[in-house]
Amino acid sequence: MTKTQHLVAAALASVALTAPAFAADDTIKIGFATAESGFMEAYDKPATDAALIRIDEINKAGGLLGKQIEVVKADTKSDRAEGAKAGLTVIDEGADLVVVSCDYDFGSPAALAAEDAGKVSFFLCAESVKAGIQGVGPLSFSASVLAPVQGAAMSEWAFKEKGAKDFYKLLDTWTVYNKGICDGFDWMMPKLEAQGAKLVGEDTFKNEDASIAAQITRIKSLPKEPDAIMLCTMMPGGVSAVKQIRAAGINSMILTGSGMDGSYWLPAVPDLSNFFIPVQGSIYGDDPNPDVKKFNAAFKEKTGADPSSQYAYPGYVMVDVWAKAVERAGSTDAEAVVAELEKMKDEPTLFGPRTFTSELHHQNNATYLVVDVEKGKPGVVGKWTLSEPVPMDAIMK
Repeated sequence: MTKTQHLVAAALASVALTAPAFAADDTIKIGFATAESGFMEAYDKPATDAALIRIDEINKAGGLLGKQIEVVKADTKSDRAEGAKAGLTVIDEGADLVVVSCDYDFGSPAALAAEDAGKVSFFLCAESVKAGIQGVGPLSFSASVLAPVQGAAMSEWAFKEKGAKDFYKLLDTWTVYNKGICDGFDWMMPKLEAQGAKLVGEDTFKNEDASIAAQITRIKSLPKEPDAIMLCTMMPGGVSAVKQIRAAGINSMILTGSGMDGSYWLPAVPDLSNFFIPVQGSIYGDDPNPDVKKFNAAFKEKTGADPSSQYAYPGYVMVDVWAKAVERAGSTDAEAVVAELEKMKDEPTLFGPRTFTSELHHQNNATYLVVDVEKGKPGVVGKWTLSEPVPMDAIMK
């Protein structure tokens, strides 16, 4: 039994045994076992707010299977044991779908509770392959795009669109997400090397490291500055790493993952330029899709603020694809809904097509907008779709 499964078992033992509630005949329930407090709230709340916007749209259009969607919530408090309890709480309240936290480690206790109860679960925006079949079970999905896709897409884009040939890999070993970005980069590099690219060096650091001076020294000791640095990291340590790289006079393109999206941190690196991020949609008012701009306006009207990063968007997608599967199945029965989800191939959504299969409940390919930060101001400069999906062996690395 895994540590997460122990947490679920402990939660089951600590919750009083009561007869589960069932959704009323005229409603369908979506249960959010997500963080309403603690550090995970910063990730979960924007995606939850986006999900609620899609739920409101469905309800105003007549509902799902002719029924209104009702929302029930339980706070995980950014704690794994509380996550298992939160999952059980929304299940007992009759949830037909259990929505769990953005991160695999913190979302899996609730997802495992849903799996045990025979309910479909959706991670709001987790980008580890374990947040699905591989780590939870056949009823679990993620609404976002796998981390390896980000590393592969950015390196291919930089080579083909920006002419980058000499690459340097710098991995923050803190999370599975960070490692996944570099896994995608590692898979793509041999393909680029066959076309004239070269990996000129690689190094690691830890997110909490106050200094990466040694790593910077090794970059500066290269015969020439690399064209691009693949920086596999996330907040908060990613900000410090970027600041130190630029302070050392290294002006290479910095390629990174979606976890660095958002303008809130840019004042910490004044006049940052030549910094590139893949996003599913732009929060900066320049998304080429007018419907995304409308969504951003609706989000601001509902919450009082613009989306803080692209991680709001998977919440909307999650409700959208699940609701389509329910309509096609004519039921909220988990197995019937999963069967319909697994039939989706390039299913259109507001934030790009989605595909699910019986082997993978994630996206191993995606069309990304590329955001460039120039003189401290982010904006969309391009769009990129991987030339081929990232294979399972690279995803599972």
